[in-house]
Amino acid sequence: MTELRDRQAPLEPMPTDWQRALAVVAHPDDLEYGCAAAIADWTDGGREVVYLLATRGEAGIDSLAPADCAALREAEQRASAAVVGVSAVEFLDHRDGVVEYGLGLRRDIAAAIRRHRPELVITLNHRDTWGGEQGGGYWNTPDHKAVGRATLDAAADAGNRWIFPELISEQGLEPWNGVRWVAVAGTGTPTHAADAGPGLERSVLSLMAHKAYIEALTDQDPEEYVRTFLTGNAERVAPRFGGRPAVAFEVFPR
Repeated sequence: MTELRDRQAPLEPMPTDWQRALAVVAHPDDLEYGCAAAIADWTDGGREVVYLLATRGEAGIDSLAPADCAALREAEQRASAAVVGVSAVEFLDHRDGVVEYGLGLRRDIAAAIRRHRPELVITLNHRDTWGGEQGGGYWNTPDHKAVGRATLDAAADAGNRWIFPELISEQGLEPWNGVRWVAVAGTGTPTHAADAGPGLERSVLSLMAHKAYIEALTDQDPEEYVRTFLTGNAERVAPRFGGRPAVAFEVFPR
């Protein structure tokens, strides 16, 4: 009963007293499905957002060999990011579909946090399922779980000079203790939300930039598919956010 009440409770507005964010996800398109409307609004307000992707999504299109797919999906991701005002897009080159949670992944993400010095870190659902409103839901992928979990841990790793000391000795990356929040998109237990209205149209265009992936994913008209998915998600959050379509996040303060 308590959990059900929590799902229906009003969502707090996302923090706004920050200037730099780092968004860390597993694949091209993860942010576009999850929170591009919020990112568009943030960059409009003069905030800096950097994208960090663990893979190039090379295993995502059955009809394309991984080498060809990686180049295509990287190009689509860069074009997609530009639509919402993001110019810095980095890739870690872990293998799509077999990303493993562990020290290597934590180290790579911690290094990026030290490089970019964000106050806000964004990632995607790290739990076993996407979760329905009454629990359960679709099973999450191993890549999403590994990257989300490693991002939550790396936010602390980045501030501790005795964890991954080679980041200092080999890369000159001093600890960064400035991460104030980690915000998880796509969670079944959100605590906060950002108004999706100002950035919603650009979020549609941003996801549509993943043209090859969407055409391989569905026979539905791409714009109809994208618009229905994104507007539906934003409207489902609205009753918990003053009636406004919104992007929901589970925020972990640090």
